Amino acid sequence: MKKIVLSMVAVASVAMAGGDIEAPLSKQVEVEAPKGTTVKSKALVLKFSGTHYLGFVSDSAGDDTENYFETRRNYFQVKAYFKEDPKSYFRITMDTHHIDDSKQEINGTKFGKDIDGSWNVRLKYAYLYLDNILPSTGIEIGQAHRPWIDYEEHHGWFYRSISKTFIEGTPDLVNSSDLGFNFKTKTDYFSSELGVFNGSGYHGVKSGKGLSGEWRLTANLLGTGKKHVHKHDAYADVSFFGQYGTNGIKNANADGDYVWYGVHAVYNQESFLIAAQYLKSDKAKEGKAGDGWSVNAEIRPMDKISIFGKYDDFTLDNDTEKKRTIAGIGYQYNKNVEFIVNYDKKEVNDKTTRDAVMLTAEVKW
Repeated sequence: MKKIVLSMVAVASVAMAGGDIEAPLSKQVEVEAPKGTTVKSKALVLKFSGTHYLGFVSDSAGDDTENYFETRRNYFQVKAYFKEDPKSYFRITMDTHHIDDSKQEINGTKFGKDIDGSWNVRLKYAYLYLDNILPSTGIEIGQAHRPWIDYEEHHGWFYRSISKTFIEGTPDLVNSSDLGFNFKTKTDYFSSELGVFNGSGYHGVKSGKGLSGEWRLTANLLGTGKKHVHKHDAYADVSFFGQYGTNGIKNANADGDYVWYGVHAVYNQESFLIAAQYLKSDKAKEGKAGDGWSVNAEIRPMDKISIFGKYDDFTLDNDTEKKRTIAGIGYQYNKNVEFIVNYDKKEVNDKTTRDAVMLTAEVKW
């Protein structure tokens, strides 16, 4: 047990006051210090966690090569679980990022120009989750998960630290959270997410008068629909997912419509994973409409080692073809840290726009 020596406090107090010290050190009085700091909350449990993507990149485009360190993402998260309903909670997640001033624009006026290399913090999630409000169904209300991306990151593509999922990356059709609500159903052989959102995403500005209906419907063929699956689990899923937006929401065409949809299949065992998907952006502004496909695979030849690859191909309605090739090796250092080395190549109409080697430390706590 730590002790606090009160005479030393007296010494410091007298010294600060400019006085003389008269009490002999032999008359020290000891008391017990408190065991810790008290944290008060109306929640039953407060759960803190973080995810960090730290890396180094050697990136070539044409004759130019850039070498730089980066921190791609820093998520800090708190969940507050309720006493009356311990499976329900409120979640807030913050994220650091560099401002891309070329994309930050409202009514023709740019804002937030990054001129000093500093980082901003923005809100990624802030939602209330209520469990089992319908049979096998909970709901997220607020700045919530959109139905598809989080599912793929936990079932089909485990390397968000080096690349976004297909839909958020190569064609860039949607991002992972938005303001609205999302019904999440989980049964053994079927799971789904059905939501209504603003439609512009968490780092977009709501445009138009309409809202966006979004969905994921998944057949969990091996009965794992209720589980939070891991790499060692055996599962086989087939999904249909998409978005239907009207009345001029972000990325809408001249008629005000924005519609895309896709199908995805994944099969995983302890030693390997293979996944493939097809996407079609049926109604969208120029530069967003088109169709394409992606495939990724992973083999695990020994404990803690993964070898993986991914290939994307998406053709826009203006005949622009985007391709991306990723290959890499991951080493699970411990349950909190994974190290990754990978190659990343991007092409537009068969012209290389990125040719990079990446080193990454993915940290979770």
